[in-house]
Amino acid sequence: MRTHKLYARTVFALRRAFRATWGWALVAGIVVLLWQGWFADLRRPGTDYTRAAAAALLAGALAVKVAARVANGERRRSPRRELLSDIELGLLLLSATYVFLSVLGGLASPIYPLVYALVSFLVTFHPLRGGAPLAAAALGFEAVLAFGPGAAPGAATWFPAHAGFIAVFAILNVAFLHAEVARQRRERRRRLEAEIQAMREEARDFRLISPGLAADSRLRTRAEEEEKLSQGSIETIREQLFHTVELLRRALGLWTCALLWLDSSGEKLKLKELSSSARNLAEGALPARAGVFGAVLKEGRPCALEAPRPALLPYYQGPEEVAACLGVPIFEGRTLRGVLVGDRPSGGARFTAAETELFVSAAAQIMRIVQSERVFQAVERSKHEHERFYRASTALNRALTLEEVYAAALEGARGVCDFDFAAIATYEQRDGSHVINLAVGEGSERLVGTRHRDPAALASVVVKNKLALPVSGEWRDRHETHIFDAADGISGFESLHVLPLLVKDEVLGIFAIAARRPAAFASDRREMLGVVANQVAISMQNGRMVQSLEEQATTDGLTGLVNHRTFQERFQVMLGRADRHRFRVAVLLTDIDHFKKVNDTYGHPVGDAVLKRVAAILKASARKIDIVARYGGEEFALVLEGTDRAGARQLAERIREEVAQQSFESSKGPFRITLSLGLAVYPDDGKAKQDIIAGADQALYLAKHSGRNRTVCHGEAPGGAPPLRAVAGG
Repeated sequence: MRTHKLYARTVFALRRAFRATWGWALVAGIVVLLWQGWFADLRRPGTDYTRAAAAALLAGALAVKVAARVANGERRRSPRRELLSDIELGLLLLSATYVFLSVLGGLASPIYPLVYALVSFLVTFHPLRGGAPLAAAALGFEAVLAFGPGAAPGAATWFPAHAGFIAVFAILNVAFLHAEVARQRRERRRRLEAEIQAMREEARDFRLISPGLAADSRLRTRAEEEEKLSQGSIETIREQLFHTVELLRRALGLWTCALLWLDSSGEKLKLKELSSSARNLAEGALPARAGVFGAVLKEGRPCALEAPRPALLPYYQGPEEVAACLGVPIFEGRTLRGVLVGDRPSGGARFTAAETELFVSAAAQIMRIVQSERVFQAVERSKHEHERFYRASTALNRALTLEEVYAAALEGARGVCDFDFAAIATYEQRDGSHVINLAVGEGSERLVGTRHRDPAALASVVVKNKLALPVSGEWRDRHETHIFDAADGISGFESLHVLPLLVKDEVLGIFAIAARRPAAFASDRREMLGVVANQVAISMQNGRMVQSLEEQATTDGLTGLVNHRTFQERFQVMLGRADRHRFRVAVLLTDIDHFKKVNDTYGHPVGDAVLKRVAAILKASARKIDIVARYGGEEFALVLEGTDRAGARQLAERIREEVAQQSFESSKGPFRITLSLGLAVYPDDGKAKQDIIAGADQALYLAKHSGRNRTVCHGEAPGGAPPLRAVAGG
């Protein structure tokens, strides 16, 4: 059984290898035969037809291989395998072509231009990385026939011309192909943009989107949502309008029935729907004041013509035999929107009063179709906006930190309207300044974190009056009125709305939003922005409370440094990071020498001032990645990430010397203090957190009992300069 399976596997492997390589082997064999001149010219007398038959068999094998490759093309699994298969197929075609040429006269054969056609085909329908090797292979076949031992007399003289033409055909086809592909892509992009623009224009004609939304070439989120809603509405309107026009034409026996809509300028009529048996219909926009259109629009009532002249029917570009024509206006309220026109061919009857009334009813129905779809879209848009507004409100309610509040505020504003600039600033009551905490839009990077104090600026006026300004949402005096101050650099906006962030009549800050297009913030948008601002204010107050509670839980109230519990947590995290990335961590424990004597001599308020000054020096000496903590009482801790023993000792000495130079005031006169510091390094002095802290504590103990005012590293004897005696008792 095992022998049978082994035999079957071997046969399968051999068959697979044969299928994969026999095409290449066939090409290689043909190249050798061509080099030897084995394929004789059949046109010469005395030709060995045995070789001709062999050539035919080879050609058949090539055809079988080509057919197999084409049939199995879909089985390719990788780009590399597909490329090799394409090259193999091209080589097989080249081999068959050159065998065919050899038996029909070689390089001097009258059918030789077939090679140029084949090279053009291979280069055109293969990627460059496949076409280039095949073009080179064609040159190789040329060299074989021109310079091989079996080459025909004078064949070498043909090689330069043939090689040059092959190269020219390959290069020109590549160039033309790439140019054609680029042209087709440009044309496709142009058609797509034209279709999108036509859809926008039609949506604006039917008042499905506001004119300002698509004015900017940059597609924003809400504009895209408007267009998606409008696209479905347009398709619905088109379908209903076509059925109305078609039904009207058939019911009244009309030759042509057309619906035309006024453009935004009121000077052109656009053909919206048409049902006609005529062939000479005009294309494109038509003048609104021409012929029957002008009469209908001028009078604002139906206009019937009998046997009208061609000039009175501008929707025909050629003569049409029309017996009667009727045009009725389409009103939306008192505003003219378009014209519904119909005519009867020669021999038809004039329009009766009943038919005119039917036309008027059809025009009213057309307007109702547009209005109902407009209302439906408005409901859908409102539903979508309220969903986004609800999500933003939910995000604001969940926000705990001020950063989360600011991000949710921007998301909430985007759910209400489009804008190009937005900023959230907090108001400092003590000095009347505004600090910009978040800004998005042009030039926003330089605004974040800046402080502004301009009583005449719009932000200050909003805070003072506790009202949103400008009331209309239009920035009319934008060249004279500034949001924060004259140097804020916020300009070029047509629409602006600055809202106060109020909680129980207390102003926490302002929320400014601006857009480059006019009329961006309509009254309903401003109302919704007001709701967003109220929620932002409440969330900001909650965020401040959470931040205050977090600070109370993690920091020392007197010094502002992290407390002992937070120190332990962050130190453990830093040690884990150090273990993963293999870097050192230095720990400094420091104690104020004779601090009890300071409290007893000068009082606890002075002692608190000493603690604050020392804490400030420690914090200023550390980096942002380091940990500075009040370890307990008059004892402090520094954890220095990525710092070795020498670097930590150097920093400790700098801190010790700076503290020793400080002078403190008291009712009993000035005095100075000193520090003792103990140093331990991970992993040199231990790998566990408690071992490192114990090592630093032992070093601190040794520093205090060897004279104070010095730095001692774990595991070494105390040394250094003699200590300076402190006035407070040394």
